[in-house]
Amino acid sequence: MAKNGMQVDRWATRFGLVMAMAGNAVGLGNFLRFPGTAAPYGGAFMVPYFIALLFLGIPLMWIEWTIGRHGGGYGHGSTPGMFHRLWKHPVSKYLGVFGVLLPAMIGLYYVYIESWALGYAWKTISGEYWGHESRDQMKEIFSQYRGLENPGLFSFGLESYLFFLITFGINMFVFARGIQRGIEMVCKYAMPALLILGAILAVRVLTLPPVEGRTVSDGLAAVWVIDWSVLKNSDVWLAATGQIFFTLSLGFGMIHTYASYLSRSEDLTLNGLAATSTNELVEVVIGGTIALPAAVIFFGPSITKEIAAGGSFEIGFYSLPVIFQKLPFGQFFGTIWFVALFLAGLTSSVAMFTPLLLFLQDELGIERRRIVITLGVIIFILMQPIVLFMHKGIIWELDYWAGTFFLVLFAAIEAVVFAWIFGMDKGWKEMHAGADFQVPRIFYPIMKFVTPTYIIALLVWSSIEVWNTKIATVDQNPYLWFARGLIVVSGLVLCLGIWHAWRTRPHLFDEVEKGPEL
Repeated sequence: MAKNGMQVDRWATRFGLVMAMAGNAVGLGNFLRFPGTAAPYGGAFMVPYFIALLFLGIPLMWIEWTIGRHGGGYGHGSTPGMFHRLWKHPVSKYLGVFGVLLPAMIGLYYVYIESWALGYAWKTISGEYWGHESRDQMKEIFSQYRGLENPGLFSFGLESYLFFLITFGINMFVFARGIQRGIEMVCKYAMPALLILGAILAVRVLTLPPVEGRTVSDGLAAVWVIDWSVLKNSDVWLAATGQIFFTLSLGFGMIHTYASYLSRSEDLTLNGLAATSTNELVEVVIGGTIALPAAVIFFGPSITKEIAAGGSFEIGFYSLPVIFQKLPFGQFFGTIWFVALFLAGLTSSVAMFTPLLLFLQDELGIERRRIVITLGVIIFILMQPIVLFMHKGIIWELDYWAGTFFLVLFAAIEAVVFAWIFGMDKGWKEMHAGADFQVPRIFYPIMKFVTPTYIIALLVWSSIEVWNTKIATVDQNPYLWFARGLIVVSGLVLCLGIWHAWRTRPHLFDEVEKGPEL
């Protein structure tokens, strides 16, 4: 397959494609964010979760696969060019900027968080924190590890920074090797390993003996027993829908890029469903069987809700290390936990800068080697304030805008553009080209009416929250404004790149369609 006359990677095997797509979705959120988000609502959380999966997650997944493959047939590996192929309007390319900007912004802080799992795998196997058997002690150790104990101007922990450098190096090595020799090679081994490690941990939790009368059944009840009155609370619907976005990597732009390497004769309906099912297996079956049930057994339901209220890291880095110390062979199971977290993070992070690389390569015609070296240096420099000023809230501000609000905005844009501007008739036909699986016809009206309406409603709700928490209340913290400025400036630079590509390489965006390559 060629893009703009240049030979590029392609997926070597169908298994590698599915594992890479699943790995793109499977991340830290499956093991940390999911239990932390679900815990306050109990089993009631799973009702809106599966509703959102059916009416939003799966349809939008097929939309993103279709947009990606369609645009890839014209030589576009990123969403600016893909959107132009959907809608011949000057603004369309600029709407696609989100699919390049957002994964890059998320990658700036995600790699650092991912490195904590690698560092804690070492701390666990070495027994470094063994003997500290309270959550408060583990919280202090975790703060010291990140340099958050009396940080002064900088939050700097030598140990955490060393593991950050190792993790960054691994990501850049995979990134530089491309799709087939890099991302596919890592994911087709890392994902099966992750599934095996997760299954071992799940089985261990399911075989835990009672603690103060609390059994495994009590632990599983925290995930599966439904209090229907909770569904009257609008927050549970918003939280569950947001989790579907996050867990399937919808609105990130990375699914589009991966799918751009498919030819029109290659299946995307069954492959997409297989990748989504693998992610849900990891999150619901494995992720839902480890952290929450274990916490309930050892700490009780009420304390578990307090733990969840403290955030995802409370579960993963404070509470579970305490539990591991109470188990036979606890260092072994604790090491497995953190290695699984690291693999989950790695299979996601290796994809985050790929849309930017392909934008620079395909649309601006920059030689790949130059891009890899230059991006590596720029990315590393931009990561430094995020690492050093973490205690000032930079990570969480970037996560709010790039990892939450703009994801919903971008998903709303692409759902409307695909279903109503490109047209569902054309989209449905394109989606089924080369298909090994006929999508049930009921998804046609769902993708045309329900999915866009669902996302727009979520966007309106999110916009109200943005107004109340971010705009009406003006925060004078300069570090938060740095995070916002980084997103805005980076977006403007990318828009300038789009304008330059359109002006200097008009054949990429000509009005006569060449037809996707087979």
